[in-house]
Amino acid sequence: MYYHQFKIVLQEVPGEISLCFSISGCFLRCDGCHSPQLWKEKSGTLLTKKKFEEYLSRYDGFATCILFMGGEWHEEKLIELLKIAKHNNYKTCLYTGEDEISQPILKHLSWVKTGKWDSKKGGLDNKNTNQKFIQIKTNTILNHLFQKHTLQ
Repeated sequence: MYYHQFKIVLQEVPGEISLCFSISGCFLRCDGCHSPQLWKEKSGTLLTKKKFEEYLSRYDGFATCILFMGGEWHEEKLIELLKIAKHNNYKTCLYTGEDEISQPILKHLSWVKTGKWDSKKGGLDNKNTNQKFIQIKTNTILNHLFQKHTLQ
């Protein structure tokens, strides 16, 4: 499994400081995708167990969540890394364009964002989006956390 980019992000998982790995090899190729560089298989750097553990150690006590942008197509490897993250007391999240994720992956996640990008429906900040941000433990959709509320 290769990652094209690593970032520390604050908005993708509300209330969490997340270590975000953008995984290459996405086959969905959503029209209007903001990261078409992720379509190419093996683009970027190989995400070894050792390198992943180094990131977890480096940000221990600072970051609270591990976020994978894709990677569900590498199910065994993704599950291995999710287990390591949880063992190191990180919460876990997967952003996917798929509508459903396998149970073996879901059981290692705290949250999942599902749904292909549709420019007509927008992202999680749009009330009309087809995407869902779900807390796994309660199976609760938390899209409202991304939407701006105005006082009347």
